Amino acid sequence: MLRGSRAPIVAGAGAVALAAILMFFLVLPKMGQVSSAQADLDAAEAQQLTLESQLAALQQAEAAAPEAKATIQRVEQQIPPTVDEPGLLLLIRNAATRSGIAFSNLTPGTPTLDATSGLSTIPLAITATGSYFQIAEFLYSIETLPRAAKVLTVTLAPGTSAEGSTTTVTNLLQLQASAVLYTSDQSAGPGSEPGPTEDAAAVGGA
Repeated sequence: MLRGSRAPIVAGAGAVALAAILMFFLVLPKMGQVSSAQADLDAAEAQQLTLESQLAALQQAEAAAPEAKATIQRVEQQIPPTVDEPGLLLLIRNAATRSGIAFSNLTPGTPTLDATSGLSTIPLAITATGSYFQIAEFLYSIETLPRAAKVLTVTLAPGTSAEGSTTTVTNLLQLQASAVLYTSDQSAGPGSEPGPTEDAAAVGGA
């Protein structure tokens, strides 16, 4: 009687054991595969978002490239990589011609490196004669040149003309002014030979 009652218990235990074996060998590995696949999917989605973000940034940079190039060209025109003294003097003389003033002195000084801005400044001494409006137009032209320039000091005095031993005051004014122009050539300065910064760096590296 006792032996017969144990049969269902043994059968139940066998079923539980079989279920555990199936769980261990079949279900758990599949669950692990599902978890691994989900992790791979999450990683792929994150990578896709990163790539889409990088693509958008590249497209934005490509769209902005023409404007950035134009800005660089404009800056290089305003602050050239060399002193270019002949070109500098030509700009000033053309401004004087347009305004109608007459030069008596136009002297560029020795370039000096400004450690704060990293640019070399080129001083310019100007002495000229003209009417008030001619001088005003000339000074405005200096500060609106294609090349960056700044007028530092301005002194005006009555113009005079000498006739024999007599000095006559005219309706013209005499201008004495100082101005500065700029170059990105850091080799320009006292004791240096102005030239392209790249050349100076190449010589220094050699």
